[in-house]
Amino acid sequence: MTDTQTAGGATRGRSVRDRLIDAAEQCLTAKGIRATTVSEVAEVAGVSRGWLYRHFPDKAELLGAAIVRLNEAFWTESQVRLDAVDGLDERIAVGVALARRESEAPGALVLKLRQQEPEAFTACAGLGVRGLIPEIAAFWKPYLQAAVDSGEIHPATDCAEAAEWIARIVVSLATVPGEQCDLDDHASVLRHARRYIVAGLRAEPAP
Repeated sequence: MTDTQTAGGATRGRSVRDRLIDAAEQCLTAKGIRATTVSEVAEVAGVSRGWLYRHFPDKAELLGAAIVRLNEAFWTESQVRLDAVDGLDERIAVGVALARRESEAPGALVLKLRQQEPEAFTACAGLGVRGLIPEIAAFWKPYLQAAVDSGEIHPATDCAEAAEWIARIVVSLATVPGEQCDLDDHASVLRHARRYIVAGLRAEPAP
């Protein structure tokens, strides 16, 4: 298939740009940032390197576009899944599962790439690991506020501060195995969330 045929076909379906980003996501999932090459992405997309460079001037911009789309997919999927359950404890358990299981939420790959290849991630996406916790905290803040409004946690809870704490806990649970909590078992994570995380937030904040 020639580049012209590829471009013409794309007008009847997905654009060449979208197909290139699709291919970049596949390569990122399989090999990570550093090991992914422009040639491999072009091959997976079914276009030549020359045609790829008509849409993306370099590897960083190509993979950056894929990372941005993955990130948006992750937060969109996370919001849908968390909105489907009630209670902060259930939402924490679901959030941990989403962050651990890339097959269920492909955008979770972004969390993995940020942690495992921070310098390469920064070069492609312009946002390194330093932005990870604030971004996750911003996602959790409305759920903390909902828990305050429903009386699930203490009314004096500082939601912004608590959201950052939740962000750190979720990242830890999703990435660091332990002995007392089976991180791949929903009931085990839920029990942990109820006994320690939510129970701690029910207490009056220390002055």
